[in-house]
Amino acid sequence: MGLVQNMAHHWRLWQLRRGGVTVGPGGYIGPRVIARLGGGRIKIDAGCALENGVMLSAYGGKIDLGPGVFLGPYAVVYGHGGVTIGAGSLVAMHCRILSSNHTIPPVGTPIRSQPDLLLPTVIGRDVWLGAGVTVLGGVTLGDGCIVGAGAVVTRDLPPHSIAMGVPAQVVGQRPAAEV
Repeated sequence: MGLVQNMAHHWRLWQLRRGGVTVGPGGYIGPRVIARLGGGRIKIDAGCALENGVMLSAYGGKIDLGPGVFLGPYAVVYGHGGVTIGAGSLVAMHCRILSSNHTIPPVGTPIRSQPDLLLPTVIGRDVWLGAGVTVLGGVTLGDGCIVGAGAVVTRDLPPHSIAMGVPAQVVGQRPAAEV
């Protein structure tokens, strides 16, 4: 990293920390990363990399990124109901991770006037979300899952499963390690 890039990176780190975000050592914060606490908290552990245009919005909830998490360009994480992403997980470009939903009121009651339904979302360790994956609130992805590009995850996935589609369906398991 050149001198100018290094200075810009340190400036971005300083801005996040000044805004109340906890940032561990040894990571990378790309240009145009946005972090909004909104009364909540955001913790970025050691060695995380947040690429260009990543948006983290706690909205009064929490977002916890474990050590070595990678968030690709323009990934969006809404932490209103709480989001945890485990160590070493890879979240590709344009992914969306949610942790709340709107309640469904009767006709005649404005949807926007209703409170959010908080739905904690947990993504395990060593998970890979392909480009453009959406993970809806209340979902838990087990350690080692792989989710194919463009999938919409609407329910829990077991550890080491491979899922794809809309809604995401388990299509296989990662192979066991050779001894």
